[in-house]
Amino acid sequence: MTMPMKHELPKLPYAYNALEPFIDAKTLEIHHTKHHQSYVDKLNAALEKYPELQSKTIEELIKSLYDIPEAIRTTVRNNAGGHFSHTLYWNTMSPTAEEYVPEKLGKEIIGTFGSIVEFKDQFSKAAANVFGSGWVWLIVTTNGKLKIVSTQGHDNPLMTGDRPLMVIDAWEHAYYLHYQNRRPEYIENWWNVVDWKAVEKNYNSPE
Repeated sequence: MTMPMKHELPKLPYAYNALEPFIDAKTLEIHHTKHHQSYVDKLNAALEKYPELQSKTIEELIKSLYDIPEAIRTTVRNNAGGHFSHTLYWNTMSPTAEEYVPEKLGKEIIGTFGSIVEFKDQFSKAAANVFGSGWVWLIVTTNGKLKIVSTQGHDNPLMTGDRPLMVIDAWEHAYYLHYQNRRPEYIENWWNVVDWKAVEKNYNSPE
C-alpha cells in the first residue's frame, strides 16, 4: 500500500541572486517562497479529505484530472498545475547556462523550426503574445514532434498527453518588480539563463 504524502516546495538549485542581472533576487525569492509555496499549500489542503489521491505524483494528478472528484477538481487543476509548471521553470534555468544547444536536441529543433534562431524567435513571440497570465512551452507531442504551445492560467501540456521540455512563465509576478510592463525585455533576457543541458535531459527522458 502506498502511504499518503504531502507535496512540498522544491528547493531551488541555485541562490536567489544567482540569475542576476537577468532575473533579480527579490523577484525570484517572492516568486518561489510566496507564489509557488501557495500553490503547494492549496493543493495539499484540497487533498486532505482524499487520502487515495495523496499518494499520486503531481504528474499523475494532472493527467487524471477528470477522475478527481468534482468538488476539488478546479482547485487541483490550478494548484497542481502551478506546482508542476513552476518546478519545470526553476529546473530549466541555471546561472551557468550555455548558449550552445546540445547536438541531438539542436538537430531536432533545426529540423522542426528551420534554425535555433527561428525557434527562439517563434518562442519569444508566443510568450510576448500570451494574453493575461500563462505559459509558453516547448513540448514533444503525442506523435513525437517538437512544438511550441501556449497555455492560459496554470493549464499545461500534461493535460493533453504531451511531454513538456521547457517553459517560460509569462505571469506578471515572474518579472514585474524588475521589468514592470516590459515583458518582451524579460523574455529576451530569460534566454541567457535557459539551461539547455536540462532541456535536452528532459528530451532524452522516457515518457
